[in-house]
Amino acid sequence: MKHLLFTVCFLIHTLLIAQTTISGKVTDAKGNSIEGANVYLEGTYDGTSSDKKGFFSFITSEKRQQKLIVSFISFETYGKVADVSTFKNLKIILREDVNTLDAVTINAGTFEAGDNAKVTALKALDVVTTASALGDFVGALQTLPGTSSVSEDGRLFVRGGEAEETQIFIDGIRVFTPYSPSARNIPTRGRFSPFLFKGITFSTGGYSAEYGQALSSVLLLNTNDEAIKEKTDISLMTVGLGVGNTQVFGKNSLSVNTSYINLAPYQKLFPDRNTWNKPVQSLNGEVVYRFRFTNESLLKLYGAYSYSEFDMIQEDINYVDGFRFGLKNRNLYFNGSYKQHLHNNWTISGGMSFNNDNSKINIVEDKVVDNENSAHVKATVKKRFSNRFKLNFGTEYFITDFSEDYSSETKGNAVYGFDNNILGSFVEADIFFSKKLATKLGVRGEYSKLLKEFTISPRASLAYKSGKNTQFSLAYGRFYQNPKNEYLKFNTQFKAENASHFIANYQYVKNKQVLRIEGYYKKYQDLVKYDTERAYPNTDYSNLGEGFSKGIDVFWRDNKNIKNTDYWVSYSFLDTKRDYKNYPNKATPNFASKHNLSVVTKHWIADWKSQVGMSYSFASGRSYTNPNKGGFLNQKTKNYNSVSLNWAYLISQQKILYFSVNNVLGTQNVFGYNYKNTPNSTGTYNRQAIIPSVDSFFFVGFFWTISDNKKDNQLNNL
Repeated sequence: MKHLLFTVCFLIHTLLIAQTTISGKVTDAKGNSIEGANVYLEGTYDGTSSDKKGFFSFITSEKRQQKLIVSFISFETYGKVADVSTFKNLKIILREDVNTLDAVTINAGTFEAGDNAKVTALKALDVVTTASALGDFVGALQTLPGTSSVSEDGRLFVRGGEAEETQIFIDGIRVFTPYSPSARNIPTRGRFSPFLFKGITFSTGGYSAEYGQALSSVLLLNTNDEAIKEKTDISLMTVGLGVGNTQVFGKNSLSVNTSYINLAPYQKLFPDRNTWNKPVQSLNGEVVYRFRFTNESLLKLYGAYSYSEFDMIQEDINYVDGFRFGLKNRNLYFNGSYKQHLHNNWTISGGMSFNNDNSKINIVEDKVVDNENSAHVKATVKKRFSNRFKLNFGTEYFITDFSEDYSSETKGNAVYGFDNNILGSFVEADIFFSKKLATKLGVRGEYSKLLKEFTISPRASLAYKSGKNTQFSLAYGRFYQNPKNEYLKFNTQFKAENASHFIANYQYVKNKQVLRIEGYYKKYQDLVKYDTERAYPNTDYSNLGEGFSKGIDVFWRDNKNIKNTDYWVSYSFLDTKRDYKNYPNKATPNFASKHNLSVVTKHWIADWKSQVGMSYSFASGRSYTNPNKGGFLNQKTKNYNSVSLNWAYLISQQKILYFSVNNVLGTQNVFGYNYKNTPNSTGTYNRQAIIPSVDSFFFVGFFWTISDNKKDNQLNNL
């Protein structure tokens, strides 16, 4: 019996000696105790949780080197590899996880829309449900602060910059001709169907070093990664018809969309102020193919083709028989991108685009043929070293081959053109010091073979989260862009134009409410100047132009306080002057309005099975030159006002009837004035107001979706 008792005691003593006690305390960076943290040895069942005071203690029989893991929600996981005998009275400090939803975001100058955006100021759905947009993503973006209402043009004018200063990218790859061609004083539209895109990032300044050749802004469009459901969409509209189909087969999906537009029937019912020899007709087609090799790699191919033509005569005070303008345009665009996640948090991505744009233009008696072939090749690498440090770097190559054939019965024939190749590289780092403080630092270098010039563009952003729902951000960047094609086709002895951006941002986000206030200052240098009425082959050119833009943008969105109602309000104050082109002195350009205001409202009426919307746009008067008075750009037009309405009615779950009216009140807006080239007998120059071709535009459409589940519809596309 004594022998057995001795044996049991010996075994117990041996087990106690074989076991090790692991102990310590878990706190945050400020020394506050963390209760409920998980503490364990990796690969074992040995572990515990910290108590109210942050202390923990448990016993293990593991020996030698082990890895101790400590984790808690909203904090980075802690790991320590050492001999278990050293895991005693540990003092473990957990750092906040900077990837949580309540962490700071670097957002100065940027609006994001999409599922991955932490703060959504403008949803992708808004692109096609804003009354004034008429289904055009550019029209929806013009309701955001920082944009100027230039309704006779239709493109994006951002913070005192020309439309050419904004570049558009699809899946990170450049789009060289993003707008459909149009006649003067008739707004253009974006070429691409908005429902092909899952997300939008609109940077009004201070954007990433990854993007170049843009002085004012970049617009990033990201296509859908994959199609989940097969369906067919049919559209019957007052201006034409369209059909789309999506097929899913295994890891592959294919979406095809086509549309035909003919304005002749509409213009017979609602004539405008022009004489149409041939009303606008266009044929458009888009194809998106996606193949997911694994969950870690994805290939996307996008192709678009468009053809449009028209011939018209516009009233013009300097042409007795009117100003004739005819156009035939053919555009082919291809975009391919690939992305793959590798081991150890490496990601590679890349792609290429090709664009061929051909325009045959008749201007009075002159004929012009423009042909542009452009390509973009890009490769990027990203490495996440930790949640607090991420590195992004890459290189890209732009190719542009532009030619123009000009023929005139009075001025003879001429051929112009240029080849422009640009090599660009960038490196950028995201550094999160804590959940409250983060920075993005980058630099971009570019070499233009045509200009024989190398440029360096530093970029920096800093964000600080001042409270649970508020944060402040700062951004600085230098941006370069080659002169426009209309100059390069005549002369290549230029430097790149450049601008410096300084931005300060405040943001408040709480429960479906967003408030953004942003101030900025832009300094332009090396802008193109010339000494003739327009850019001509024999004009003297220089880079002596300069200017500035400064202002404040305010954005408020509320989807909480009014039941079934979503609305936003945008206001921009802009002060800008330039001395460029043929300006005799520094002045406010005629495309810039000092005050811009947009109000957008959408309301769902369940009893009517309807969504109704309203958009109001206001812009203060724009400058123009009155030759009957002394000075340059010496007067301003009256203020711009427009109210637009839309209504989507669900006939059934898959059938929608849609109505919209642009400028429903028929306000007669004036964009400027054309003056007679010579004065009359009294020495006065007569004038003609530049006004829209039509004051209001009506649209009616029927949209039918066919799918197996009988529930899908195109409400999200209207």
